[in-house]
Parts: sequence; C-alpha cells; structure tokens
Amino acid sequence: MTDSAIKSTKGIKAWLLADFPDNAFQARCQRAYIGWLSFKTNPIAMLGLGIVTFLCLVALFAPIIASGDGSTQELSNRLQPATAQHWFGTDELGRDVFDRIVWGSRITLYIIFLVSIIVMPIGLIIGTTAGLFGGIVDTVLMRITDIFLAFPRLILALAFVAVLGPGLENAVLAIAITSWSPYARLARAETLTVRNSEYIMAAEIMGASKTRLLFFHIMPMCLSSTIVRLTLDMAGIILTAAGLGFLGLGAQPPLAEWGAMIATGRDFLLDQWWVPTIPGIAILTVSLGFNLLGDGLRDVLDPRSSAGH
Repeated sequence: MTDSAIKSTKGIKAWLLADFPDNAFQARCQRAYIGWLSFKTNPIAMLGLGIVTFLCLVALFAPIIASGDGSTQELSNRLQPATAQHWFGTDELGRDVFDRIVWGSRITLYIIFLVSIIVMPIGLIIGTTAGLFGGIVDTVLMRITDIFLAFPRLILALAFVAVLGPGLENAVLAIAITSWSPYARLARAETLTVRNSEYIMAAEIMGASKTRLLFFHIMPMCLSSTIVRLTLDMAGIILTAAGLGFLGLGAQPPLAEWGAMIATGRDFLLDQWWVPTIPGIAILTVSLGFNLLGDGLRDVLDPRSSAGH
C-alpha cells in the first residue's frame, strides 16, 4: 500500500471516529462503522456473515462454478457416488448433484429476496399505523394480525398455495402472506414505545402530519429491530419454502430447488444417501448462517444494548 493510500485510509478512519460529526450523513456513517467494529468482534456472527456471503457468491457465479445447467439428464450415469467429475455424485436421472446445489442457491436467494421486500413493508406499515393511531384502527389491525398469528406458518402457506396453485412465485406469495404478522406486532410495540417521545412531540408542534410522523420519524426507529427479526426468520422462510418444494407445491421440475431435491431423493436414502442428504445439508448450513448473522445483528442494532450506543 502506498503512502498516499495509507494517509487516505487514516483520514477516513479519523472522519468516522470524530467526536463531533459535522452533519447527519457523517453521524450515520459513524454509527454504521462503530456497529461494524462491534460486529466483527463476535466470531459467531462473523461465521454467519461468511456463510451468507458464500451463498451470495455461489449464486452470483453459478454459471462459472457449475459445470452444467443442473437439469441435463444422463441416465447412463445415474446414482453414481462422488467422483472427481461429480463432486457430490449424481441423482436418479444422472444429473450432477453439485450443479443442482449451486443453481438451487439462486432459487433460495430469490425466495429470500422476494419474501423480504414484501413482508417488511407490510409489517411496518400495519404495525406503526396501529401503534400511532390507536383506538379502533389499532383494534382492527391487531385482530387481523392475530388471525394470521394463530395458524402455523406452513399450514397457512399450504392453504394459500392450494388456492393459488403450485409454482415458485405462488409459493413466495404464500410465504409472504403468512409471514408479515410478527413484524406488525414488533413494529406496533416499538411505536408504542416512541410515540410519546420528545422528538415526536416536537415534530407535532412544528406541524408534522400523521403521515409524515409515520414514514419519517417512527418507521426509521422500528427498522433496525425488524431487520434483526427478518434475519432471524430467514431460517423459517427457507424451511417453509423447502417444505412446499418437498410437497411439490413450490418450484416445479426441472428447477433445482433444495426441498424438491430431498423429495425426489428420499427413496434412495439408504443406498444412495447423497441424493437427499446433500441438499439437506445445504438447507441446514444456510439456515444456520442466517441465524448466526441475525444473532450478531441483534447485538449491534438493538438500541438497548451496549453496542447500540
């Protein structure tokens, strides 16, 4: 590293650790940097971040990592154990299990991304609206939330998929519809905590409308806790998607969805164990990674923790 690069790095670090930030942007950057310093001291959280980052890289570079598209059948090479050519062996149709795991990572991230951008806004809007307005609005919205909380997620998702029909997009929609209620409850609790704060009162005195209070003052305060909850819920989302795929209601053949791979390989568990076991290990590893990452984010983003100050 050159002297100029070293000086530039030191200058950025000094800017991030300044005692008195010059503007709101610098203050946000400082908070993010201090949070990162706290986060990286947690080896368990860093392990989770490494697993999730590895999943993203595998999905991004799937065409380069995989030797094929994961759906090409080679019946003469079916149910072969691991070799130098097929690292995880082949399945009942002669397809490379390693390639299917790699391509399946894209489907997993696709499900995670779509569910995330659906459930967080719905949960935040419903929860903060109920907490801010109170009264009949709070009662109606929370009773609707309670209805969704009363049913097990997988059972309710099965009911929605039965109505919508099997398919990856319908499975994502069913998972999202059944997953927003905990975020609404969490956002409402956070809103009840902050709605009588001095800065909310000051904004009201200055003429801020309820809508402005909702979107610009209350929702940002609820965002960190909902992000942590979403990260911790990723394992449940992945398992629900895998369960739908296992039952044939999620991604349809020839897509390499991990739950569907377990379903087709369960008949070979005793003799060709790698066919259902490898995708099961993939689901376990990714779920564990998100759980560890969420646990680390909770320590950093929780404003009541020492790391949040």
